[in-house]
Amino acid sequence: MKAVPIRLTRAARRYVITLPRSALAVLGVGALLAVPAGAATTSSARPTAQAAVAGSLGVQLRDVPVAEATDPLAQLYIIDHLHPGTVIHRLIEVSNTTTSRMPIVLYPAAATIDNGSFVGAGGHTPNNLSTWTSVSPGASDLRAGGHLTARVTIAVPRDASAGEQYAVVWAETRSTPPAGEGITEISRVGVRVYLSVGAGGPRPPTFTIQSLTARRARDGRPMVVATVRNTGGLALDMYGALQLTAGPGGSRAGPFPADLGSTLPIGDTEPIKIILNEQLPAGPWNAIVTLHSGLITNSARATITFPVAEAASPPYLALVGIAIALLVIASLIVATRRRRGATPGLPLEEVDGAASSGTWRQPVPPS
Repeated sequence: MKAVPIRLTRAARRYVITLPRSALAVLGVGALLAVPAGAATTSSARPTAQAAVAGSLGVQLRDVPVAEATDPLAQLYIIDHLHPGTVIHRLIEVSNTTTSRMPIVLYPAAATIDNGSFVGAGGHTPNNLSTWTSVSPGASDLRAGGHLTARVTIAVPRDASAGEQYAVVWAETRSTPPAGEGITEISRVGVRVYLSVGAGGPRPPTFTIQSLTARRARDGRPMVVATVRNTGGLALDMYGALQLTAGPGGSRAGPFPADLGSTLPIGDTEPIKIILNEQLPAGPWNAIVTLHSGLITNSARATITFPVAEAASPPYLALVGIAIALLVIASLIVATRRRRGATPGLPLEEVDGAASSGTWRQPVPPS
């Protein structure tokens, strides 16, 4: 990030840097959570800062602890390790880039990490961390093109249990339904909160890449799967890429971005999938995967060969098979009807010159 003038303030015995508005615009998908009414959210993209989107509600973090100033994740999320009984304050900024005045409410809610994705609960769903968190002001009528700075306070109880917890600070607006429709549209954007609680300092964040394997996706495309384990003391938001070298004929390929969806809780293990071009030769290749989370970077190498893709049957073969099956079924139906409507060895009785199905005359032997 480009060097900018900073202002230092004292908060909970921590110096914090106030980020100017030009340094961070509305957060990208990885840091910003936006959902319709009543829905939970997932977010798995690489955390980035992006320009504010015109005609929307936006939110951004405005300060960061000095000790975390070089960590890109700490510039997007509220991240801290606190002792029980500690109180901290952070600033967030809400922006209205629409052309209309917008009523907003600000409040904390629960969050979890589910299947490798950070999930912010819809509405005022509580957990421990959200009950320790407050936002001031809690509501505002934000003018068109306006900005509002709000103060987030986290007060950890003295009897809080050790461990990491997650929450989200929402900024929410509701539209007025048209007359006669009665449908209210709710939009939310939010900032993630990662908080670890315990005595002493936090365990440093770190991770290991346990394996690197070549596979085929369901559609036959080659795929590299890196199995990653969080061995540190904080949840990790990961991103990275794969590079292939020394392939057939000395060829090279990549870099290929990782298909993440991977926010790794402490002690968790997740597969990180990297989908490649279907025209890529099977190999062998020298594979190098490099993954990041904040300031941490780890790499792994392996010699890989992609398995042979299963040959897909031509479409016309499937149609022929269906036609044969229909003919067999039709034949069985006809045969069944004939067996039910006739007794072997007995002729049909003639009724007015026509064969009458189901009417039979048993020949009587001469006396």
